[in-house]
Amino acid sequence: MTDTIGIILICIGIAFDFFGVLGLIRLPDVYNRLQAATKCVTFGSMGILLGVIIMQGLTSFGFKALIGIVFIVLAAPTAAHAVSRAAHRGRIPLAKVSVVDKYEEDKELKDEALKEKVEV
Repeated sequence: MTDTIGIILICIGIAFDFFGVLGLIRLPDVYNRLQAATKCVTFGSMGILLGVIIMQGLTSFGFKALIGIVFIVLAAPTAAHAVSRAAHRGRIPLAKVSVVDKYEEDKELKDEALKEKVEV
């Protein structure tokens, strides 16, 4: 029974990885591709590693998979945020189909608030 659950989780992880790769190929700009890649790494790899833990149990191999899950949960979103912020600061444009740039709007609001504080 545990092998069946483990194989199902591994298949779900592989499906997330597959759709993440499709997102990398099909999406129009770096920001959308980065979102697809982050979901792919986080959910896909975690599903595979969780399946391994269930199939192997908490042996030394399963414990290493658990450490891998913790590392992925901490590192993947942080790295994606750093890359997207660097891309935005580097003025890499959004795709033409993108409608809103909330990060730029927030930055403009903060700049206006800072100017008001300086003037007072």
